[in-house]
Amino acid sequence: MFGEPLMATCWTSAGDAASDRADLRSPVPLRTRVEAAAAAGFRGFGLLSADLPAAMRAHGGFDGVRALFEENGITHVELEDVPAWWSDDGPERETADAVRDLLLAAAPALGARHIKVTPDGTGAPWYPARWAARFGDLAARAADSGVRLGIEFFPWSNIATLADGLRLVEAAGHDNAGVIIDVWHTERGGTPVADLAAVPVERIIGVELNDADRTVVGTLFEDTVHRRRYCGDGDFDLTGAIASLRRAGWRGPWGVEILSDEHRALDVATACRRAFDTADAVLTAAAG
Repeated sequence: MFGEPLMATCWTSAGDAASDRADLRSPVPLRTRVEAAAAAGFRGFGLLSADLPAAMRAHGGFDGVRALFEENGITHVELEDVPAWWSDDGPERETADAVRDLLLAAAPALGARHIKVTPDGTGAPWYPARWAARFGDLAARAADSGVRLGIEFFPWSNIATLADGLRLVEAAGHDNAGVIIDVWHTERGGTPVADLAAVPVERIIGVELNDADRTVVGTLFEDTVHRRRYCGDGDFDLTGAIASLRRAGWRGPWGVEILSDEHRALDVATACRRAFDTADAVLTAAAG
């Protein structure tokens, strides 16, 4: 068994939920998810902002959610996502601010290590200077809450590559900001595995492992939501990516993010166990 902690990112334990649906909420109670992840061996847990209000209601607020994590040996918590955090005004801005404030309040209360945000994948025009200012402001607010901020890049979005993500972070000008490196996105975005070793470790907020077939089916977004593979079941050079990230200085937690029709069809306990065991095997092989 690999020695460094593994984190079940939000979709890995969410059951029949997916990021291409209008309603992002998991149908599975938080207790079931946390207990399944912990029983599988995970010591980290990711929680989507859409699921946080129901979690608070079910467990009596932040203290109850934190107690659930502690009872199950969860020591690394990731919070995700602030929708349209880059927007300027109107209802979209109001929604973004409300979710932002909820996550910033939740982060210290739950002992979160970081907040993950994502880019705009709609193809709408974007303005780099405005985005950098917004991201820098969000990073500063996160620092005030004692939590780091990471941007996850998507190959179909305006922040398409690792290089794009690092440019945004540098332009934001805040030491509290960095990137979330999901190997699906580096592979599909054409980032050479060797380049991962050159990322400054202080800019790596999180790492996410998964796998996929060599050929993309449908759009990149459809492929990532419906056809990811468990670690070692696809064609990615996962051991190479892990070795490069270790050379960069990363020592975990190692997130495991599985989105697929196959994964969603399983009961949560089985899904978490399979996600953990396959990632653990690849990490052990890469360490050997």
